[in-house]
Amino acid sequence: MNLQGIVAVSGKPGLWRALAQNKTGYVLESLDAQKTKLVVNLSTAKLAALNEITIFGLEDDIKLIDVFERMKAAASVPAPKEDGKKLREFFYEVAADHDEEKVYSSDIKKIISWFLILKDLPLFNEAPAAAAAPVAEETPIAEPVEEEAPVAEAPKAKAKKAAAKKA
Repeated sequence: MNLQGIVAVSGKPGLWRALAQNKTGYVLESLDAQKTKLVVNLSTAKLAALNEITIFGLEDDIKLIDVFERMKAAASVPAPKEDGKKLREFFYEVAADHDEEKVYSSDIKKIISWFLILKDLPLFNEAPAAAAAPVAEETPIAEPVEEEAPVAEAPKAKAKKAAAKKA
């Protein structure tokens, strides 16, 4: 599951894909059928990247991506408008060790609605973006590194220095 570049914007329903970045914020495109474009200012809007969101757990926090993977394997996913008890029971199936006091019904509804938006998209079945190759702990040194020769001055710089000496 590749959720790189997918964000939730505070105060805006649904999920958004980050298309570009400008000086003050981001250009976003909605993941729904309308493909609405939106420019958000980072000083006024809060963005939450889905691949970085965690859910409160009893011992450790649970990554949202892991919950989505379990939801994908679940037999059926309830609608976000279902009864709060049904949603909580389902959430115990996919995130058994979540903290019931800190994870509210509204959070569960939001996570289920996000899953229903994402499940039909091709990026949902993609492999995660490849991380940078791990660096070896110890790099053998084969030969001493030679110092580079000084860079020759550009012709304009030489002309300016010559003119400064004459003056």
